[in-house]
Amino acid sequence: MKIAIMQPYLFPYIGYFSLIKNTDHFVFFDTPQYIRKGWINRNRIIGATGEAVFFTIPVQKAKRETPINKIMISQNENWKMKILGQLNVYKRAPYYNEVIQLVNDTLGIQTSSISDMAIASIVKTCEYLGIHMKSDVFSEMNLRIPNVNAPDEWALYITKESGYDTYVNPPGGRSFFDPEKYKKHNIDLQFLEQEIVPYRQKGKEFIPALSIIDVMMFCSKDQIASMLRQYQIRRKNENGYQ
Repeated sequence: MKIAIMQPYLFPYIGYFSLIKNTDHFVFFDTPQYIRKGWINRNRIIGATGEAVFFTIPVQKAKRETPINKIMISQNENWKMKILGQLNVYKRAPYYNEVIQLVNDTLGIQTSSISDMAIASIVKTCEYLGIHMKSDVFSEMNLRIPNVNAPDEWALYITKESGYDTYVNPPGGRSFFDPEKYKKHNIDLQFLEQEIVPYRQKGKEFIPALSIIDVMMFCSKDQIASMLRQYQIRRKNENGYQ
């Protein structure tokens, strides 16, 4: 049985959803330190002239060491209308009406937590795409995690304490993982490499790995389901990856 563990991102790229679809259990890792200008409160879409631009939910100032689940959304800006306005560029996209409703519903949830908002964006997108999702939020799981001495041990111990024998990670951050450490705990360490399948966008040139919003605007649910099947599983060993 496979488990994946990721920080909650705001309407992330398609590879995030491939990780959810192709594992048995997904954990939202909401306790690491919040990093400014990351993917927790922003992502990229197509801009008016066909370039990639960010849409952002502003957050309140906090101490550098503040964890993701303690970061609050700023109440001083009309950010929802700004984001919806940025999405006007998609008005001629074939699935605009359905997707703008999804985004509007998500941004309208009653929460001051950016972690909750990001999680909602993922859960609601999975519902829209028909992706079955068994998920938990790490801070609510009450797992007995030993002292963590290296970055790759969080995933190791969460996997072990959750009773799974396979941990699946996206390709980013592979250098942090020690496969021998996982092997000693009888856990199969895998890396899911999502193929980014080009599709018709607004601009002349295809821009890969934009927010799932962009994919949903231009692609049917069946097309996206097909994209999510385009991936490879690799393992790290002393000779590299296989």
